[in-house]
This record gives sequence, structure tokens and C-alpha cells, in this order.
Amino acid sequence: MDLDPKQYEHVVINDADIRNIVLSYLVHNCFKETAETFLACTGMNQPSDYLLDMDKRKSIFHFAMEGNALKAIELTEQLAPNLLEEQNDLHFDLLSLHFVDLISSRKFTEALEFAQTKLAPFGKVQKYMQKLEDIMALLAYDEPEKSPMFHLLSPEYRQNVADTLNQSILAHVNLPSYSSMERLMRQTTVVRQYLHQEFGKDGPPPFTLHGFLKN
Repeated sequence: MDLDPKQYEHVVINDADIRNIVLSYLVHNCFKETAETFLACTGMNQPSDYLLDMDKRKSIFHFAMEGNALKAIELTEQLAPNLLEEQNDLHFDLLSLHFVDLISSRKFTEALEFAQTKLAPFGKVQKYMQKLEDIMALLAYDEPEKSPMFHLLSPEYRQNVADTLNQSILAHVNLPSYSSMERLMRQTTVVRQYLHQEFGKDGPPPFTLHGFLKN
């Protein structure tokens, strides 16, 4: 594949495209007031549903992040009926977050009862067996943070579940599940990896999105 960087020197970046990328990021991450101000300042004309239910989606995200997964589930069922019924993996992860929160609070008896009533039914499906065994293993430790499964208690794990929930809700209401900025950066990463392999030149490793698109 012949690539001549010079052929891109005179490519003009469209201001409208830049504005759309910025707005997509604001909407995706529930920055409603900033998005409204941005729309007003730029004079952009967007569909009325672009800011639809952003406050509710923001609340759901924060409940998941702050250790109230059951409230996140409740609001999700109101905002996006049948979503969790259709996405069992996501439902399982949210229930697991609540179980982990109980473990972190040293409410071991309550955690066991919750697992028996809410998580045990997932054990009938083979693909959930290993994940179920992993989270149940936390009960065996007086200090779960020092167990081999400590990552389940980490902010990164909670962030991942909350991000997946946010993306799923967006897709459910027919909005893009990823912001334009994230898609652009994913594409850029792939191009950099390809160029590095194609020409074998040493250089900085491709950047990642970890932490870049967080609120």
C-alpha cells in the first residue's frame, strides 16, 4: 500500500464536522448544560431528540458509579424498558456490582442472600458459571481487597460496567452508542498501528482511549 503523507497536506478540516464531534462527545457523556450552551453559541440545528432523556441517563450512570446498582437498574427499566431483559450480560454485571458493594461494606450475610436469590439463576447458563464463581469467591476472604479477584472491587471495573450501560441505553433509543470522538480515535489508533507495521519505524506507541473520554 503506497501512502504519501504529502497528499494530505492541503486537506481542509470542515468546521461543521469539528462541531459535530464536540457535540457528540458532550451528549454521549451527559454534559447537558454544556451541550445546550454549545448549540446556542454555534447556532447548530440538531434533532430535538438529541438531548432526549440526558438527565435520566446521567443519573443512571452516576448511580452505577457510586455503588447504587439497584437504583441504576430501576431507572434503566423506566427509561429503556426490556433493555436488561434483552441484554442478560449487562443485567448480570449490574447485579454483580451490587453484590460487590455489599462485600465491600462487609455485609457478607446480605451478600450471600442476594447471590442466592438474584445471581444463582444465572448459574443455569454455562457462560455465567466462571463469572459467578469469581464473584462468589470474594465471600471466602475477610479482606476481599486482597483476594485474587480484587479487580472486581476496582473503580475501573465499575467504570466499565457503567460505560457499557450508557452505550446500551443510547443504542436502545436509536442514538450512537459511541461518540464521534471515540470512533475517530479508534480509527486513528488502527491507522497508526498499521503504519508502524507497514514501515517498521520506531516511534511512540499508539495512544489509547483509557481515561481520555471519562467525565
